[in-house]
Amino acid sequence: MIVHLNGRYLADRDASISPLDRGFLFGDGVYEVVRAFDGELIEAGRHWTRLARSLREVRIPGEKFGAEAMSELALRLLEENGLRRGHAIVYVEITRGSASPRTHHFPPAGTPPTVFAYATPFTPFDGQRIHGVPIILAPDERWGRCDIKSVNLLPNALGKQLAVEAGAWETVFVRDGVVTEGTSSNLFAVIGGVLRTHPATHAILGGVTRDVVLERARASGLTVDEKAFTVAELETAEEAFLTSTTNDVMPVVRVDATKIGNGEPGAITRRLASISTRDA
Repeated sequence: MIVHLNGRYLADRDASISPLDRGFLFGDGVYEVVRAFDGELIEAGRHWTRLARSLREVRIPGEKFGAEAMSELALRLLEENGLRRGHAIVYVEITRGSASPRTHHFPPAGTPPTVFAYATPFTPFDGQRIHGVPIILAPDERWGRCDIKSVNLLPNALGKQLAVEAGAWETVFVRDGVVTEGTSSNLFAVIGGVLRTHPATHAILGGVTRDVVLERARASGLTVDEKAFTVAELETAEEAFLTSTTNDVMPVVRVDATKIGNGEPGAITRRLASISTRDA
């Protein structure tokens, strides 16, 4: 695999990052994940806008990481790895860089950020989308700025492992009885005929696919309300689904031991899932 590291394109085995890098020591960095299809980046503008916002919120200088530069980097990785055909994923991570001695406060001004990126093939989850997936619930014990796409993902990793061990597709977090989002996805539910999802506050990461689905749902005449819902409301929902860059629109048919609707993907979910992955 050819990866990008600080302006160089090289084999992954030859890429090395300092053990003093603040991403390694503190999780002091942000990241972005972009889908590609046949060499075209999907919703790249929205992804790079979110990356710029994350950089700004954690105060990592982002002048060099504009949309044009990031798209050029991503497309170069697709080319270098023979991924101009079919589905692929591009991962980009930017940390505050390496500095010694280790200190909790920021390193001296001018310390260059570390920029790492790679591209891999991707197989869409079409089979799971036909039948729908089960999810489980767990307490939301993450920090208070989930709107920043930070590399601090230990609670998410622990949550995802709970799902794996339970034979579920995803773990969805609950804070004070309110459903927030999944470990790597947003959650929607159809409650009383209204499509609802948690508002884009600090409690969730505003997903790119989430935004696209909201726009398409409103444009198609569906009643939409960005309003949080409780566990009890979720358990009595007519339909539910997850959204993310890799999930697209993924029907949810069971929450813990509770069947959602009739236990099959619902009509609204199927309608929104018909949105092409080239658009979402």
